[in-house]
Amino acid sequence: MKPAEVPRARHVPQRTCIGCREEAGKRALVRLVRTPEAHVAVDLTGRAKGRGAYLHASRPCWEKALRGATIRYALKLTPAHEDLEALRAFAMALPAEESERL
Repeated sequence: MKPAEVPRARHVPQRTCIGCREEAGKRALVRLVRTPEAHVAVDLTGRAKGRGAYLHASRPCWEKALRGATIRYALKLTPAHEDLEALRAFAMALPAEESERL
């Protein structure tokens, strides 16, 4: 095979989980977004406008991020109580144990 015929590896953007500080592909993480209205929401599409932060889709990472000021530092905003409650509800729907990450 000629070098020009070898398919190029597709670039996968890397992001860091704010809960465990591990790097992973952007699509393997869940994005939190600070909306223009100064709210914090889960962005499942990964395309919402606003400052973003990423977490693994596992409850331990979410609990660690929600326990401290991690979200506040990552999004440069103190989340409202209602936003934190919505994030906690989303976290409770996630798997309780950490799945093996690639």
